[in-house]
Amino acid sequence: MLNRRGVLAAGAAGAMLPGPLSRARAQANTIRLGVLSDMSGPYRDATGPGCVVMTQAAVAEFGARGFNVEVVQADHQNRPDVGANIARQWYDQGVDVVLDVPTSSVALAVNQIAREKNKVFLNSGAATSDLTGSQCSPNTVHWTYDTWMLAKGTGAAIVRTGGDSWFFITADYAFGHALQRDTTRFVEAAGGRVLGAARYPFPATTDFSAFVVQAQASRAKVLGMANASTDTVNTIKAAREFGLHRSMKLAALLMGLVDVHALGLESGQGLLLTESFYWDLNDRTRALTARVRAQNQGRPPAMVQAGCYGAALHYLKAVADIGVAAAKADGRAAVARMKAMPTDDDAFGPGRIREDGRKLHPVFLFEVKSPAESRGPWDYYKVAATTPGEDAFRPQAEGGCALVRS
Repeated sequence: MLNRRGVLAAGAAGAMLPGPLSRARAQANTIRLGVLSDMSGPYRDATGPGCVVMTQAAVAEFGARGFNVEVVQADHQNRPDVGANIARQWYDQGVDVVLDVPTSSVALAVNQIAREKNKVFLNSGAATSDLTGSQCSPNTVHWTYDTWMLAKGTGAAIVRTGGDSWFFITADYAFGHALQRDTTRFVEAAGGRVLGAARYPFPATTDFSAFVVQAQASRAKVLGMANASTDTVNTIKAAREFGLHRSMKLAALLMGLVDVHALGLESGQGLLLTESFYWDLNDRTRALTARVRAQNQGRPPAMVQAGCYGAALHYLKAVADIGVAAAKADGRAAVARMKAMPTDDDAFGPGRIREDGRKLHPVFLFEVKSPAESRGPWDYYKVAATTPGEDAFRPQAEGGCALVRS
């Protein structure tokens, strides 16, 4: 049932051991990481197989520390019931950690199961800030980004440049709702207004023409796209077909490198977007990219994929510190040790994990380059602004997390 993608082990594989007692000892000395992601849907290129590659890269970098590590994978199909069933089966069958889990509705379901089973959930792909707010858990770390960060990084910046009236096109599930909610707060706090919104069925929508027409009729200055990946690309294409870009600013509230690549610089140039990782940011990010690019279909890692690497690497360091037996027996203890240790990796640099499970690291507002500015494939961003990690995410006291001591 575990659908092994591959085994990365610091010692002999369990299948080679001679008897049941030896196999049991091997299993007791093995940490299992399950990458639960979108392997075939709209988030595949930004998460999916690339997260498996980056988790394996973390295991390889961690090296032989006296215990084995296995990496397994599954496709949750962006369905909470499917994701919850896989996570429950994995935990029952000895998987110690579930990683990634894009699609906020799926992530919120897995979050509850990890707490129930006292296992570990390291989220990279889901955006909802509720994971460190009302739904925070002692078993969960929210690593890479969230809706509050995106709303502040992109929404607030656009209002400051005069974009003070908004219309949203929103994916109709937990992520889209949270992203619209958090962006609205920043728009209104800055003196702006939200003139309307159109929600569309996810993941069943590919034609955004009707929603773009509604946005155009609102006469708002900004079209806020509270969606992601393929949906954002298709929304931008529809907006340009209707000439919306000539009368409204297009605010991509969650857009990544893979999406810019699909859109093309001719259509994407000048877009402002917020990410916490970019492959060409510094010497460490470039070195990481050089190590993994061949295994990642020749592409640099995307932000969520880098998050899988960072989260997996830090968890393994915590296991080495607390001991395999303790980590396997008590997911809360493993997460507590992760919070107690400073973080540092080649994707995000130094950082820390707060009491509410929020991982802190710098966040960047990028501007998409013009075709003339780009030096070649994947050279798409220039840094417009940098926000330190302590300021980039929602203040812990404002999240409503029950784990936070007053």
